[in-house]
Amino acid sequence: MFAIDELTRHWWVIAFRGVAAIAFGILAFVWPGMTLGVLVILYGAYALVDGVLAVFAAIRADAPHRVSMALGGAVSILAGLIAFVYPGITALALLYIIAFWAILTGLLGVIGAVRLRRVISNEWGMIVAGVLSILFGVLLVVAPGAGALAIVYIIGSYAMVFGAMLLILAVRLRSRRTAAGLSAVASGTA
Repeated sequence: MFAIDELTRHWWVIAFRGVAAIAFGILAFVWPGMTLGVLVILYGAYALVDGVLAVFAAIRADAPHRVSMALGGAVSILAGLIAFVYPGITALALLYIIAFWAILTGLLGVIGAVRLRRVISNEWGMIVAGVLSILFGVLLVVAPGAGALAIVYIIGSYAMVFGAMLLILAVRLRSRRTAAGLSAVASGTA
């Protein structure tokens, strides 16, 4: 039960990750003609923030899924660092970095959701986010010749949907925390 308590206590970290993903997605739509350099920097910043927050959540959690959370965070941090260290990479290389990052973090997200299913009900938000991440990554690997503008829109759409799924999860965790707090007050254990 301690694992879900830690997740509910730090629901805001998941919410922040969701907001960061949605903001990244909106920027991709607002500036579709941005240069590859700006896209690399935006992606690198998003991946670093996402990775650091995932590692933070994993360190704070005491649960079986903390390893998959930490690995997912490490993958995000590595992808972000690669984007910053090698900003001159080609669009195709960036595409593959994003694709493999999405596949790996999606797989780790699904694994984490499966492990959490014994603790929370309706873990579908995490599973949907993970599956969408995997599908997005596979799509990028299968169709690398898509135009740069299409890639920007796909990345933006993915980020907004992924962020929305994280926000749904955060709201559910916050609701669970609020309900648990009210139960503790009502029973006089708070």
